[in-house]
Amino acid sequence: MSFSLPIILFLGIVVLIFSFFTVKQQTAAIIERFGKFQSIRHSGLQLKIPLIDTVAGRLSLKIQQLDVLVETKTLDDVFVRLKVSVQYKVIKDKVYDAFYKLDYPHDQITSYVFDVVRAEVPKMKLDDVFVKKDDIALAVKAELNDAMLDYGFDIIKTLVTDIDPDPQVKAAMNRINAADREKTAAQYEGDAQRILIVEKAKAEAESKRLQGQGIADQRREIARGLEESVDVLNRVGINSQEASALIVVTQHYDTLQAIGGETNSNLILLPNSPQAGSNMLNDMVASFTASNQIGEAMKESKKKKDS
Repeated sequence: MSFSLPIILFLGIVVLIFSFFTVKQQTAAIIERFGKFQSIRHSGLQLKIPLIDTVAGRLSLKIQQLDVLVETKTLDDVFVRLKVSVQYKVIKDKVYDAFYKLDYPHDQITSYVFDVVRAEVPKMKLDDVFVKKDDIALAVKAELNDAMLDYGFDIIKTLVTDIDPDPQVKAAMNRINAADREKTAAQYEGDAQRILIVEKAKAEAESKRLQGQGIADQRREIARGLEESVDVLNRVGINSQEASALIVVTQHYDTLQAIGGETNSNLILLPNSPQAGSNMLNDMVASFTASNQIGEAMKESKKKKDS
């Protein structure tokens, strides 16, 4: 009797230890009795019958994510790989369905993702796949919700996180983009050069206009000065022809003086002999006299014809 008491106490302690178990937060434990479903236990300290009840499994009630990589073809015959991220969780009230109805929920979700993506993407061109990726994600979510709800899974969100076309297609797209940018840059450069040429032409035209105006003003002032000089010479008994000749000769000598003041001047003024000034004066006076005589003769001839 003395030997059996310790054994009984030991067995009692073992039974007591195996009677209690804990369930972590956001976890559900499935209890079976002789292989048959008995109950679902949630977080905390739980009690079961040792050797009769067993913990058949545990399911996490947290939000989980499954990444699915799908390769398919677009409407314009471009192969593309899409990465679809599915966020889901086990519904707390449907732990039984989630545990017993599906052996491999990941495989089931993956199959639905493949089915929806390969049904939606072939309807779109490659550019539309990038633009309408949210539409693809919504279609996947709607299909998964309808299918997985009966199995105790709630689809929180689906995201198309990556779109990866064939490398050759990406290289071609990059070349097209680079060509478009080069074309735009060339157009901007052409516009800039055109504006520069137009503005330069405007500046040159304005410069020419101002130069012409300056020359006209200069000549006007020269003419006014010549007129005043002729009037002064007329007062001292020099007629207009002689005065004009004298002014021209004076300008001739002024020009010679200006040329002499420039050390690097290559201008040669001909004739340039010492008697050139007097000869020029005599020639100009004779020219003016002859021109006046011709003018008077033409006037007399015209009067005779008119009469």
